[in-house]
Amino acid sequence: MMRAELTQKILSQKRLRRLSWKTIAAEIGGGSPLYLTAALMGQMKLRPEQAERAALLLGLSEEEKLLLEEVPYRGSLPTAVPTDPLIYRFYELVQVYGTSWKELIQEEFGDGIMSAIDFEMAIERQPDPKGDRVKITMSGKFLPYKYYGASGNVPEYGYKEE
Repeated sequence: MMRAELTQKILSQKRLRRLSWKTIAAEIGGGSPLYLTAALMGQMKLRPEQAERAALLLGLSEEEKLLLEEVPYRGSLPTAVPTDPLIYRFYELVQVYGTSWKELIQEEFGDGIMSAIDFEMAIERQPDPKGDRVKITMSGKFLPYKYYGASGNVPEYGYKEE
């Protein structure tokens, strides 16, 4: 079985069982609803006890349960530029603001990156009289680029996590 097939089965079971992502995340437990949804959508992996609970909740086979525990091939959107309007808006945000984010982050922290591994994200509804707003909060560890050498005496440049 391919991971994309399992994702489709999970979506089908979610629909047939009339479950919400919040309900599924609460039943699986041990992680944020965003992380657990990402895992069921094929972008993260579950711990064995989480995969067991997911399999029971969604009627998955042993092979499918084990697949939920494997490291996935991440970033597997079907096209280079997403066509789904909601996902495209995030792409558009990066196109428009990406270079500014880079400049402002590096001005504040120095030469480096924001981790997408040591990372937290929350999605909230923010009531507004003109129409509710989506509030997304992201927090990632800053990882500076450092000089280091493979032989110890030859300076090389690249990312090195501590």
